[in-house]
Amino acid sequence: MSDTSRKMILGSIVAAGLVGLAAILDLVTGMPFGFGSGKTLVMDILFLISAGIVVYLGLDALKDLR
Repeated sequence: MSDTSRKMILGSIVAAGLVGLAAILDLVTGMPFGFGSGKTLVMDILFLISAGIVVYLGLDALKDLR
């Protein structure tokens, strides 16, 4: 069971990293999500915060599995 849990946690960390990367890319270039509107700035910041929280919780869960 530990191996399955570890794979699920790593998958969520990778997915959160991709969301964070897409949000940073959108902040810099405006490409993936919006075309420069002000609403996407707020959403990008919320995506970055959420991705950071998921990565933090995933790393904490991995630490608990050891």
